[in-house]
Amino acid sequence: MAKGMERWPKVDLDSGVEDVTLSILEWLGEQGVNAMVRVDAERMRDGQPAWTFAASGGPLDGGMRADGASVAECMGRALLRLREAGLAVPF
Repeated sequence: MAKGMERWPKVDLDSGVEDVTLSILEWLGEQGVNAMVRVDAERMRDGQPAWTFAASGGPLDGGMRADGASVAECMGRALLRLREAGLAVPF
């Protein structure tokens, strides 16, 4: 784990967020937010967090990014950041 990652908020990896990720992306689009989830094979091969969520536009003041070793971890962090930014994501 990279230095400083311990300060990331803990997320509930058993929440099932990976099952509703597409619904979350669709809801964000309806709010005017551009959003995507991607996996980076090179980072996965190197043992680094390979999943990335990125969003910008709409009610967000600026762009945001969240990374994780799994879809659940990535999206859990993304939901925390989106809520901190004032978006009440319905999940």
